[in-house]
Amino acid sequence: MAKKRSKGVYMISSVAEQYGLHPQTLRLYEREGLLAPSRSDGNTRLYTDEDLERLEVILQLTRELGVNLAGVEIILNMRDKMEAMQRQIEEFVAQLNSQLSHRDAPPVPPPANGLIPVVRATSITLRRTVEED
Repeated sequence: MAKKRSKGVYMISSVAEQYGLHPQTLRLYEREGLLAPSRSDGNTRLYTDEDLERLEVILQLTRELGVNLAGVEIILNMRDKMEAMQRQIEEFVAQLNSQLSHRDAPPVPPPANGLIPVVRATSITLRRTVEED
């Protein structure tokens, strides 16, 4: 498996050669939904660096761990969901930290003229209870 890459897109023949695969294997991975390379105007498959990273995971699972393609699909789907959950947790923690930092901010001092703003209630509802005899 190759590790050093430049940014860009790669054609199926160069990817197959780089990873020691037959191009039909890459087409199979695409049919099975494991890879989704983009297409050029001439309908040529173009693999990005992200596609190659995903391919490396697929090859590690199949070659080194003996996982079949159905298992690879399940693992990749779970991996994608875990990454999405991780992003959601990070966003939640960032929002929570933001709210806590505003909450812990020192109070705003009163204006120089010494007047303190009064918050007025917009409506008050009184309840009257009726006691039964």
